[in-house]
Parts: sequence; structure tokens; C-alpha cells
Amino acid sequence: MEINELDYLEPIKIADGVYWVGFVDDGANLHCNPYIIIDGDEAVLIDGGSRDEFSTVMLKILRLGVNPRNIKSLIYHHSDPDLCSSLPQFEAIIDCEDLNIIADRREFTFIKYYTSFDSSKSKMISIDELNYEYEFSSGRKLKFIKTPYAHSPGSFMTYDSQTKTLFTSDIFGSFDENWSLYNPLPDECNNCSPRDICKTVNDNCKINGIIRFHQIVMPSKRALEYALQQIKSLDVELIAPQHGSIIDRKYDKEVIIEYLETLENVGFESYLDRRKK
Repeated sequence: MEINELDYLEPIKIADGVYWVGFVDDGANLHCNPYIIIDGDEAVLIDGGSRDEFSTVMLKILRLGVNPRNIKSLIYHHSDPDLCSSLPQFEAIIDCEDLNIIADRREFTFIKYYTSFDSSKSKMISIDELNYEYEFSSGRKLKFIKTPYAHSPGSFMTYDSQTKTLFTSDIFGSFDENWSLYNPLPDECNNCSPRDICKTVNDNCKINGIIRFHQIVMPSKRALEYALQQIKSLDVELIAPQHGSIIDRKYDKEVIIEYLETLENVGFESYLDRRKK
């Protein structure tokens, strides 16, 4: 399907058994991307979204023919409300005692405030308890890769070994005034300096939105560099970030990584730089 033919009112398949089930707000410059992986009669929801977006996300899941009780696990890459605040609604509609809430143990400190785990049927399981791996009944495996402080202390990524899809959470995120699920870079991006308006396409610079996002959201250059090294060590076909657009071209991945690796004034360093001025 062509990019301009995508129907954002429907769930969108991005890989074998992997679907984007998000909400589009044309007035926002930050879009959130919840995903669901369906494998036989099992499903895993990744970064389920905010409370206000729950009805849209859940409707798309139902349109895929998924019985809510077949959602076995909810994966949260960190504890921000744009990922987690719909957690109690998912717990209520799934209504199963064997529902797993999977995250890094340091993120449970805050995730627990979205629901009362004292009375909850759900079970909190940290990625280290799972030995950094989740396995479907079919044998399909998800691997968890730690990316601490990119941007939360317990941040991590999820890698679907079957489709080579990497769910990167905030890494590769972007501020987008004209968002689309796929937003390929112009071929000239690797020989250009990011700016507000791209001279090639006479539109908003796509790299600029990615750079601004990482400078603001990531706490330090070292944390970002460590995360990028983990990504470069993996065999990745598709990058599915929690914000911004999906990256499905090797060229785009390499160009963006190169820009981010040379990025200065990230997080606190940006604050110090502004004080000098």
C-alpha cells in the first residue's frame, strides 16, 4: 500500500503479525505509537497509550479480531503517561488473572501509580526476571535490550526476532508538524545541515524534528550514544519508535544514526550551553 493510501482510522500492518493501533491528532506535533503483536491466539500490546486514546486503540485491536482476554502481556518501555495511563482500562477489559505487566523494575516505582496493584489481578514482571526474553507459545521470541537513561532510568527496547522489528520507545522519536506513519527521508539528507525548512522538498525538515526531540528528551549524550550502539549491533529490518515515524529503509536508519551520534548539546548539556550565552 502506498503511504498516501494509509487509513489511519484502521489498524495498520507494519510486519508479520505486527500492527500499529495508534491515534492521529492533526493538531499535535507529537504523536504516540502503540503497537500490538499477534501470534496465533496470543497477543502482546506495546506501549498501550494514554487514557484519552484508549477507546481508539482498543477499537482497532477489536477490529483485528483479538479477544481482549488473549492479550497476555502489556509491555511498557518506561513509565511516562503517554505510554501507561490507559493501563487500568486495559486491565479492566482484559480482566484476566494471568495478565503480565512487563517493564524494567525501576519503572514499576511509577507505573504502580496508574493502578492499584494491591487489588489488581495483573502480575508485574521485570525484564531481568524474564532473562530479557519473552516467548510466545509458538516459539516466537521477543528480546529486551536495556537502554538506561534514554530517556528514563529503566528504559529498554523490544526486538521481535521473527520480523527483525525493533521497538525503540523514545529513541528515533520526533516532533512532527506534518506527521505520517512512514516518512522517508529525501536522498539529499546525508549531505545537508538540518534546518527549519528543507530546501529540497520545500517542507519541514524531517531530521530537524528528530534532532530537537533528542536534544530535549534525552538527558545526556552518553546515554544516547550507548543506546545507538545497542541498535547498531542488531540485525534490524524495521524500526518502530513510540513517537515519530516508522523507519523501514536502511538508508534512513544509517543517516539518522549518523546525525544523532554527532549531536551536541543533548539534555543537560543543552541547558549548560544556553547558560553560557
